[in-house]
Amino acid sequence: MNNFDENSMLEYFNRQVQLWGKDKQLSLINKKVLIIGCGGLGCSNAIALGSCGIGEFTFVDFDRVSIHNIHRQIGFKIEDEGKYKCEVLQDLIQNRSPYVKVTSYKEDFQTFVKRDINNFDLIIDGSDNLPTRAFINEYSKSKNIPWIYGSVEEFYGQVCFFHKASYQDLFKIKTRKPNGIACPIVMHIASLQSNIALRYLACLNIKKDYLYYLCFDDDGVLDTKKFKLSY
Repeated sequence: MNNFDENSMLEYFNRQVQLWGKDKQLSLINKKVLIIGCGGLGCSNAIALGSCGIGEFTFVDFDRVSIHNIHRQIGFKIEDEGKYKCEVLQDLIQNRSPYVKVTSYKEDFQTFVKRDINNFDLIIDGSDNLPTRAFINEYSKSKNIPWIYGSVEEFYGQVCFFHKASYQDLFKIKTRKPNGIACPIVMHIASLQSNIALRYLACLNIKKDYLYYLCFDDDGVLDTKKFKLSY
């Protein structure tokens, strides 16, 4: 636990201990999460989950911070422009909580998998394209590791905990340029991903293989639809 004793850690996470007790909080320190992509969804998921007492994270992203990223990728500041996203995010998470270990890899996911590091409890999708998500799905199935898909565009987004269902059966895999986006919807979708992830890692009930679709209708009403996936 990075040279901190148990009592100090339980005091740090006092409100979570009130939520679910000492034993469940301590169990999180042994969990390992892989986050693929350190952009908008990846940043928000890393900050949310990195604040909960999960013991170890691995960040994978080959990209550097660009000025146009910063408005919606909340882990970065103006002075981070040109730095590797995964390394900036690693420093941020470890500085916010002394009870988390982060390892970062400045490479794409296809390169990372060749390292054959497979001891993860959960994979979080923070990527921004369909081909990468299809590869995540194939990898997770081959290693029997569940993953949480997230995508966001304009004023809508989707989230799914993939367990037995297949991403390729749900989406036509193609390369396309995304439309515009603002920060709040990115954080909203990432928050749903993180809540599902935390419940799963804490051994609380979740709905697996359910696709959540969130959008604003023409009157500005937030609508959430749920679809059970077949497998």
